[in-house]
Amino acid sequence: MSLSAESLKKIDREVAKYPADQKQSAVMGALIVAQDEKGWLSNETMDEVAGVLGMAPVAVYEVATFYGMYNLKPTGKHKLTICTCLPCGLQGSLAAADHLKAKLGIEFGETTPDGRFTLKEGECMGACAMAPVVLVNNKKMHDYMSNDKLDALLQELK
Repeated sequence: MSLSAESLKKIDREVAKYPADQKQSAVMGALIVAQDEKGWLSNETMDEVAGVLGMAPVAVYEVATFYGMYNLKPTGKHKLTICTCLPCGLQGSLAAADHLKAKLGIEFGETTPDGRFTLKEGECMGACAMAPVVLVNNKKMHDYMSNDKLDALLQELK
């Protein structure tokens, strides 16, 4: 279950961005690298990140549990995060979320039975003017998501 040599090299690149005596500053980047490889962050994976960075495991857990971008349990192949904060909600995100729930047959925090999609409720993504916005796998943001655009996105990801 350990991280690959490629992931460890990527973590080393994250560490190199900071002074030598502050390796722990790379924790967020290291967790992203680990999650990209494993799909989610098990305690064992977070323990390994802690070891690589010379941190207490609890300090890594604190970061991973604070930020919503980290998956602390397995997710579907495609994690869809929709911002439902007030500004986005007023611009259609709540209706878009309802549309996704109905299309996927799941609620926030759930995964479709086929393991293809997980739906998450997100906090501000800094794109209020482009709402509704959907973030796919923490990597690609889609904006101005009408029901037709949501349907097309789901079809594309299948």
